[in-house]
Amino acid sequence: MAALTRAVSEPNLAGLEEDLTCSICLSLFDTPVTVPCGHNFCASCLDLTWAELDAGFSCPQCRTTFPGRPQLRKNTVLCRVVEQLQGCTAAEEQQKQEDEEDEAVAEEAASPVYCDSCLQAHAAQTCLTCMASFCAEHLQPHHDSPAFRDHQLCPPVRDLQQRKCSQHNKVFEFFCKQHGTCICSLCLLSHKLCNASPLQQAKAEAESALKKKLTELHNHSEKATRAMNSVKTSQTQTAETAARKRDLMRNEFLEIKALIEEKENQIFKVIMEEEKRVCTKFDYIYTVLGSKKNEIQSLRDQIEMALTEHDDVLFLKRAAALQRASTKEVFVPVIEMDQNLIHTAYQSAINLKEMVKLTVSQPKEKKTEEKQTARKAKPPQAAALNRPVPGRKPVGPQRPNKEKKPSQVQEPLQEEADNPDKKFSISFGAPNMGAPSTAATTAGASKAATAANTKDLISSFLQKDREELLQYAANITLDFNTAHNKVHLSERYTKMSVSDTPLNYNHHPQRFTYCSQVLGFQCFKRGIHYWEVELQQKNFCAIGICYGSMDREGPDSRLGRNSSSWCIEWFNSKISAWHNDVEKNLPNVKATKIGVLLHCEGGFVIFLAVGEKLNLIYKFKTQFTEALYPAFWVFSSGTVLSLCQMKK
Repeated sequence: MAALTRAVSEPNLAGLEEDLTCSICLSLFDTPVTVPCGHNFCASCLDLTWAELDAGFSCPQCRTTFPGRPQLRKNTVLCRVVEQLQGCTAAEEQQKQEDEEDEAVAEEAASPVYCDSCLQAHAAQTCLTCMASFCAEHLQPHHDSPAFRDHQLCPPVRDLQQRKCSQHNKVFEFFCKQHGTCICSLCLLSHKLCNASPLQQAKAEAESALKKKLTELHNHSEKATRAMNSVKTSQTQTAETAARKRDLMRNEFLEIKALIEEKENQIFKVIMEEEKRVCTKFDYIYTVLGSKKNEIQSLRDQIEMALTEHDDVLFLKRAAALQRASTKEVFVPVIEMDQNLIHTAYQSAINLKEMVKLTVSQPKEKKTEEKQTARKAKPPQAAALNRPVPGRKPVGPQRPNKEKKPSQVQEPLQEEADNPDKKFSISFGAPNMGAPSTAATTAGASKAATAANTKDLISSFLQKDREELLQYAANITLDFNTAHNKVHLSERYTKMSVSDTPLNYNHHPQRFTYCSQVLGFQCFKRGIHYWEVELQQKNFCAIGICYGSMDREGPDSRLGRNSSSWCIEWFNSKISAWHNDVEKNLPNVKATKIGVLLHCEGGFVIFLAVGEKLNLIYKFKTQFTEALYPAFWVFSSGTVLSLCQMKK
């Protein structure tokens, strides 16, 4: 029956095998997937075909192109058909092998055993005592003669030599379980300590053991089948669960996109309404100017007509009337868009972007903080900034001395411009008097290599001229929401100065309330950036960078007086570098333009005096852990700083 079923299904299977072949690898489908055009391929083959593509995805068979990479799903129906076809093929091969073995056994059994006496007739029985097979005629003496009465007869046996002991030339009569071999009666002497049993008894015991083994294998097979079904069910449930979760998350992301698009439309609407308001004013002024132009043109025409009059009396009457006609000069009022409104809308978009980036970015591993146990005494010049100067206003409010917080992951490279190779040692923790471990040695070597690479990188930038640095140019504008109430912003938020009276800015959580400071609108988290600042008056001012998390209130909000900011400060004719409330006096440089080069990944910021050539003022080396903002401090009423707008 099985053979008949197999014979009937063979043509259908042959046709299916051709249809179930992948056109890429020319083999049966392995995890088949379907592309939008309807063709099927192995998932791994299709992934390998599209691995190097970013766009222009097409079907390998019909060359149909798709706008993006299609979302591929496993074709479960086709997968089951392939599994059934593979199962039928395997069963067919196994059945064919079994049939060949049965045919070989049948052929061997069908071949007759001949008589050892006449070598012509078929043997009727085999004598295990004589070790020979006899036909009916030559077997007769074994039945008639009493001499052959004790001989053991059995059905014809082929290859009698295999049933004899090669050592004693006697028939096997026993089976040794310990050695797993058949032995003769004489071999019993050497196997007297073994458990030997007659062949028939050993055969019966072996058959019983094999039947028991067969039952165990059957039970194991059933358990394996149940386990496979359970795994298949779990796999299907997992796929369904994952599909449901993907749909849910897809809906969530669609909602997020809709919210962002709504926010975008709101911001664009604000800009468009402001544009419409200003354009309406321009249209009105244009109409007024048109009327004014027509009035002027009419008066010109009357004067030209009067000049053609030959009658003296009429000419003088007209001339007197025309001279009394007065015209005013054309006046165009200043009409500008509300920069505060535009700036607020832009800041809203920036804040939304930062929130999204902060949410979706992977948290970076925080490095272990090293506690600083030895700190150099604060130089006398550090306290001079807060000491009142006779005849001048005090530079900022006085504050009590308190313990300074060490910088986190801070290794300042305190190097003066006149001696760039000079190094200043900073002690972190107590020295280890014991022998360094292998890990410590490796870490030290890695830090030394990193420091060497950073030093080479800084040197390479110091060798560049201004034209080369302009490729990293960043046009900075000032953030109105961070400006102190006495910081006046002008020229489209690129110029800052100190107002004599408070400007009554609206409250904002990012606004400085203690020091007359302001931050740049742009923030930098990666890359290389360069900007320049014009020093129109530089009695009391500072230029630097800071984290967005720097305090906005209290004495710690002063640039350079905390671990979140780095700056160069001008105090009358003295120049100093500040970070973490530590001051470093610098040589005086006569420069009216300062360049700032920030390398976020390299972990350093360089301050340069811009003139005919660039001169190094100071450089800081650290590991930046947050986004950085340009920062400025202006104190004296005559101090004015302007941001240079540069082109790359």
